[in-house]
Amino acid sequence: MNRTPKDSGPKDDAPFDAGELRGGDPFAAFGPDELHRYARHFALGEVGGEGQRRIRESSVLVVGAGGLGSPAALYLTAAGIGRLGVIDEDRVELSNLQRQILHGTGDVGRPKVESAGDRLREMNPGVDLRLHRERLTSANAMQRIADYDLVVDGSDNFPTRYLVNDACILQGKPWVYGAVLRWEGQLALFGAPDGPCYRCLFREPPPPGAVPGCAEAGVMGALTGIIGSLQALEALKWILQVGDSAAGRLLRFDGLGLTVREVHPRRDPGCPICGDAPVIKELIDYEWFCATGGTRTAGAAGADGEPGADAPGRPDPEDGGPREEMDPETLRAKMASAKPPLLIDIREDWEWAAGNLETLGARHIPMDRLDAELDDEVDREVGEVGREPAEEPAEVVLYCQTGVRSARAMAEARERLRARGVEVRHLEGGYEAWTRAMEEP
Repeated sequence: MNRTPKDSGPKDDAPFDAGELRGGDPFAAFGPDELHRYARHFALGEVGGEGQRRIRESSVLVVGAGGLGSPAALYLTAAGIGRLGVIDEDRVELSNLQRQILHGTGDVGRPKVESAGDRLREMNPGVDLRLHRERLTSANAMQRIADYDLVVDGSDNFPTRYLVNDACILQGKPWVYGAVLRWEGQLALFGAPDGPCYRCLFREPPPPGAVPGCAEAGVMGALTGIIGSLQALEALKWILQVGDSAAGRLLRFDGLGLTVREVHPRRDPGCPICGDAPVIKELIDYEWFCATGGTRTAGAAGADGEPGADAPGRPDPEDGGPREEMDPETLRAKMASAKPPLLIDIREDWEWAAGNLETLGARHIPMDRLDAELDDEVDREVGEVGREPAEEPAEVVLYCQTGVRSARAMAEARERLRARGVEVRHLEGGYEAWTRAMEEP
């Protein structure tokens, strides 16, 4: 069984017998309400009074108050964890409620950490709850994670997963990984002594756009409850040092087939952060690391989370080339200009019906029809080829729900349209980023 390293786990790391008396009655430290609240834990031979004390003296940081973070935070709070941190910068959206059980209809529009705080305090006021309304970045990750014994990652993107992994490995902290997509979920524990880390299994991120997100591919809401609950279970087992942990194991749960497969990754001696000769000794810029397909493995992040001067792989802002992404504010300004770009929504029909930028002038061409219809749409809007070289190129802006599909579509169409004097860009963060930006005061 894997054991917690002494500088990263609960205060008392020695193996224990749940029935052992330490300085007298192990239940003496609990008040009458606690004795009733945790009665089912006390009845477990692997927990008892000593185990519940361990839980109460431990701390866990939950990254994300969404589909995975919701059940994980709820069960850790119910279990009586001593200190629970929740970090998330987002606000509750109506589409979250199908799976993010920390929040209710009345919470739509509220910061997720505020909604989560209300629910968790109601569940167990005895837990020391720390709410961080911010995004976990290279600038704050080391400080945030240093305050906790263990991390449960409920994020839904590759940059945050690599960030959590690296920050935990650099500090000797274990972390519980979870991921969901469609009907499938994954679970692992990384950072155990002599065990693998996330980079041992996934050395480099997939190419941008290669893996769809839940917004594009969908996810069964109940699946997030299963995987998030397993994350909480793994965290509690690690604190208690009981059972077989998920260290050195990757569990893959198929909700449709109701099967569990298991692979056994090993620590990679050549891993750039936990291997025999690590080259990553400080946090990098993970957005660029993932955007470039993992070509960046060195270069420290600056104080604001941006890459430092020594960070390779970042394009020169003065190289004269147009940025591929367009932020919501820039798009709004351009659409109000004398020469607005051709704005195309490439989402599915149901996504367009749920909300779109038609009032801004957007056209709707679903992605599966884009190759056949985009050139004709460009012809109607900007004319045939033959523009003067000195003339400012025409511009097409694509958008989807989160920016993943539009980035892929942009890459496929860029050279073809550029040959016709047309630049193609995409809305960074997609329709979700647009709606968030427009809601901000």
